[in-house]
Formats: sequence, structure tokens, C-alpha cells
Amino acid sequence: MPTPDVGSHGINQTELVVVVFFFLLVSVLGFLAARWRRARQANHLEEWGLGGRSFGGWITWFLLGGDLYTAYTFIAVPAALVGGAFGFFAVPYTIIVWPLVFLFLPRLWSVSRKHGYVTPSDFARGRYGSKGLGLAIAVVGVVATMPYIALQLVGIQACLDVIGIGGKGSSTFAKDLPLFIAFAVLAAFTYTSGLRAPAVIAFVKDFLIYLVIIVAVIYIPTRFTGGWHGIFHAASTGPTGKTKPGFLSLNDHNGKANAFPYATIALGSAMALFMYPHAQIGVLSTKSRNTVRKNLAGLSVYSLVLGLIALLGYMALAAGFNGTATGHLDGNPQHAVPALFDAVFPSWFAGVAFAAVAIGALVPAAIMSIAAANLFTRNIYVDFIKPDATAHQQAQMSKFVSLLVKFGALAFVLGLDATSAINFQLLGGVLILQTFPAIVIGLFKRWFHRWALIAGLVTGVVYGVVVAWQQKKLSADGKVLQNHFGAQIAKVPGTHLYAYIAITALVLNLIVTVVLTVVFRALKVAEGVDETQAHDYTADDGDTDLPDLVQAEPALAEL
Repeated sequence: MPTPDVGSHGINQTELVVVVFFFLLVSVLGFLAARWRRARQANHLEEWGLGGRSFGGWITWFLLGGDLYTAYTFIAVPAALVGGAFGFFAVPYTIIVWPLVFLFLPRLWSVSRKHGYVTPSDFARGRYGSKGLGLAIAVVGVVATMPYIALQLVGIQACLDVIGIGGKGSSTFAKDLPLFIAFAVLAAFTYTSGLRAPAVIAFVKDFLIYLVIIVAVIYIPTRFTGGWHGIFHAASTGPTGKTKPGFLSLNDHNGKANAFPYATIALGSAMALFMYPHAQIGVLSTKSRNTVRKNLAGLSVYSLVLGLIALLGYMALAAGFNGTATGHLDGNPQHAVPALFDAVFPSWFAGVAFAAVAIGALVPAAIMSIAAANLFTRNIYVDFIKPDATAHQQAQMSKFVSLLVKFGALAFVLGLDATSAINFQLLGGVLILQTFPAIVIGLFKRWFHRWALIAGLVTGVVYGVVVAWQQKKLSADGKVLQNHFGAQIAKVPGTHLYAYIAITALVLNLIVTVVLTVVFRALKVAEGVDETQAHDYTADDGDTDLPDLVQAEPALAEL
């Protein structure tokens, strides 16, 4: 296949029209979602922020899939493969995650349903009798979610660049205006419909993604001599015909093995995934414990799809995208997959593919903003500002904060270097993984002292942020490309090993937590009151002692 003339055209009107059509379609669905199974008490946080805790199996499957497999999947993972095989870590981490979360998420659903917890911080506060711990987890959750929302914007922006809107030589206004419009519409239908909006749109998003991936893995190899063999050969040799270190192995440019960093980043990402409030919100919105268990088993199907998506990075390399500027593109690795689609697909289907990426950004961005808003409302506003806030006031506050979060993320991505977008997600992982001891371990044992958990959390967060800030991104010849947050792998103190910063920070977190727990116990420092009981962690829908839910009016049959 000849090297495609990527980025040489102006605005591709066919692609743009197709993307706009699907954007308008999902926007309409987002607003209509407010009428789907309308609640009798619409202004209630459980209703707006958790869909009334009533989602069944299929809705949950699409919602969680739409929440976890995002524009990051389509854009950042293949872009990481453009830089070498190390970027493939996203595939094993999604395989590790399902048996891990199968152990503790059903317990989180049960105790949250029993006590009306809306956020993971609610659980930590109730489990350890500590508003301070709940506050710490809420702040970390909101901050960690911001770069993840920003990553969705990067996905939309990359597609617009390839279509011809923005890109090299374009004004800031021309490049950023479509993002403002997209997120203004997103903010509007999320404010109106709450979690129901992304739940409905997720059906369209997942259909488009499956369609695009199936077509891509069948059609694109036919464009290369030798099919898949030709793709791997071309990806490993490039236009020079010389093998490039790291492209089909874990070795770096100097031939140094990266197995331990690769393993720690896969493990750390797996442990962090369901610590994010937006991942947990999809679980808490389900109607039963059994629904959670079935979906966690079924979602492993997405791991296969992710593996195929990752290989798009090698296809882009084989098609001639090597990260250098061409046409109106500036060589940003995030353009790899959109540029591939633009080069090999007919314009109308490339537009469908770009629409899949854009919708794949809108769905999780909506869920993330709702989750962050719920954290602020329940664990900052109610716990510390207005303890007597009514259900209506809580819902209104959460709606308002969800708007601020979206546009805060917009400012975040416009102000930072987006050429290494995968670092946005990894940086969030460094932060959110520090909540693991309080939430996951707390679901099984209450041995840690509340003040020790806070100290450990703060220690891990401070260490992780400082070390991540110090990391530079270097080119193969040692040139500094990015001064801060350039990598998420760093040397483990006192050793010769390099590991994912989040794992090192978590180990430090646990050491501080264990030591201080022993000290506080010896000093007999007061512990908070645990408001949960052992049988709360196995509660299920239908138990007679569960609190009543906000009732929804009959509408569509339950899915």
C-alpha cells in the first residue's frame, strides 16, 4: 500500500456532515432521555445522579462499556502503540481488572444500596465514621477525573484536526470553537437528563464502535500487501527498512528491557480503573447485586475489542503515519487513528468512524462529570457546608457542579500539552489509586485507623504528583520534548528498578497507613463509629430491610 497523503486536504465536507448528523442524533436522544422512565421525584440526587438505581442488565452493560471504553480507547491506546509495543499495556490491564473487581464491587453495591450511599466517599465516611476521610477521597476523585474528561476532548479534537477543522496553521478560535459547542450541548442534556442521557446514548456509541472495528480489522488489512503480516513487517521496519527497537518488543531505544515497568503499569491501571467515581457510578445505578455480577463477567468481551483497537496503531504506522508533520497535521501521535481512517476509508465511512470516536467521548464525559458533581455535593456541600440540604437542593447543586466540571476539563486540555494524551489517564491513575486501601480493603476489613488512612492517602498523592511532575519526555536522541508529566514510569527509591509511579506511591501509602494505625492504636486515639454491619455487604434487591427508592413512572419495559 502506498504511503497515504495524510492531512493534505482541506475540510472534508462529507466526513463533517456525517459527524454532525450523528452528533445531532445523540444530542436529541440525550434530551429525550429525560422522558425515559421519568421519575416521580425528578429533583432527587439518586434519580438524577444514579438513574434511580434501577438499571437492568442490558442498560448496565452498555452504560459500563460506554463509560470505560472511551475516546481514550480509540485515540490514546493506538497512539501509544505508534511509539512502541509498551503501549500495549492497556490490553492486559483490562484482562486483569475483571476478576479483581468481581471480588469487591458486588459488596460495594450491597452496602451502598442498604445505606443509600451515592459515592465511594459516602461509603468511606460511613465505614470509618470520618467526614475528613470522605472529604479527602472526594477531592482526589474530582481532581483525578478532570484529566480523564480532558482526554475525551483530545479524542474529539484529533478527529476534527484530521477532518480539516483546526490543525496546523489554524487559529485558536477555529480549533477550539467546535469543542466549546460540543461540550455546551453535552452540558445541556446532562443537566436535563442526568445519568439517563449517557445510558441511552451508550447504545448508539457501542453499536458504532463495534461496526467500525469489525470493518477495520477485515477491510484495512486487504489494503496492504501480505495482510496482517505486511502490517507487522511495515510497522517494525518503517520507511527506512531498518528494524525499530521497541516496536514489536518491550525493549526501549537502547535495547533495555521494560518488563517490570510494563507489568506495574498494567497492574496499577487495573487496580485504579474501578476506583474512579465514574466507574463506580455505573455499578451503583444497577437494580440488583446479581446484575452487577453478570455484567462484570460479560464486560470481558470488551477486552478483545480493545486488543483489536490497539492494533490500529500498527496499521497507522504501516500506512505511513510516523509522527511527522504533514499537510495541516503537526505530527501529533493522537492523529494516528483518525489519519488512518481518513486515508483508507471512503469519506462517508470515515465520518462514521469519527462519529464513533466523538460519541465515545461524550458518553464517558457525561458520566464523569455527574460522578464528580455527586462527590462535591454529598461529601463537601452536604457534609461541610449545608448539612440540612434537602434532596431537591442536593440535586440542583450536583447539576450546577457538573457544568463547572465539564468546562474545567475544557480549560485543562486547552492549557496542557495534548501530544501525550495517554499521560492524562495515567496521571489520574496515580491519584485515584491512593483511595484503594480505604475503599477496597475497607469493604472486607476495618483494621485501618481513619487518621492513618488520611495520612497515607495524602502521602501517596503528594509523592505521586511530585514525582510525576519531575518526569521529562525525551526523544530517542535524548532531546527534551516535555518538561513535566512527560512519563508515568519512574525509578523506585532505593532500587535500580523503574515502575509505574502509582504503584510506588500506593506502597508508600500502605506503609504509612499500617505504621500509623499501630501508633494510633497504641495511643488509643479515638476511632470513628462504623455504621455498617457484616450482613450489609451481601444485601440484595428484594431484601425487606432495604430503604425505598425514588419511584419511576411506568414507561419502557425494563431492560
